Amino acid sequence: MHPLTIGFFLMLLLSVTEIPASTLQQNGHDNQPGKTVILVHGYAKGPKDMQPLAELLEKRGYQPVTVNLPLTFEHVQDAAEVFAKRVEAILSGLPDKEPVAMVGHSTGGLIIRYFLSHNPNHKRITHAVLIATPNQGNTLAGMLGDFSDWLVETFATLDSLQPENITKLDLSDPPGTKIGAIAGNKSTIVLGQLLRKENDGRVEVESVYYPGLDDFVVLSHNHNEIHHKNETAELIDVFLKSGSFPKR
Repeated sequence: MHPLTIGFFLMLLLSVTEIPASTLQQNGHDNQPGKTVILVHGYAKGPKDMQPLAELLEKRGYQPVTVNLPLTFEHVQDAAEVFAKRVEAILSGLPDKEPVAMVGHSTGGLIIRYFLSHNPNHKRITHAVLIATPNQGNTLAGMLGDFSDWLVETFATLDSLQPENITKLDLSDPPGTKIGAIAGNKSTIVLGQLLRKENDGRVEVESVYYPGLDDFVVLSHNHNEIHHKNETAELIDVFLKSGSFPKR
């Protein structure tokens, strides 16, 4: 396959975009103390992509809140600034000391980690779950960067996901927040064939893990489905209640 074709193919598949429906959407009506969970979508997605998980968590008694972030043409740091404002608005509608949890899919997990590393409101966040998050960077984004600087400059979120750029986010986990990560290892997505190591079709399992996590688990799901599964919602529920995943 011609190199130009490969580069275009990578860019196209990585950038399948879903137009977000709203800037802030809350599911549920009654605020239950300690039950608010902020859901953060991934690259080139929007709140609609987190709706299945929101419904699964709502059935378990949580009050999920979804947000809309510019995670296609903006760097992670810029999207994180938007997220900080969204979180401030959410927290302002809750009792002052009510604890809040966060759950992010893919790049959404990096947004959460950036918030926990740089925002003083991190003290309100007791638990966070990162689903298929490229904590060590995304190999596919690195491939795209090697092929074309212009593409990663245009799709700036992918520039942030290049492995060599993850350290620029200056991520550190606050001691008061329990953080768990869920990786997938079902590589049924075409892009997964370009990755040599165990992966979910987009992100390698070893990239999801990083030292310092309170717990880590691997599920047999691909990148596009893992956050829509009842099994994932059950693991999130247990982690938010106990700070660890059930033994498998």
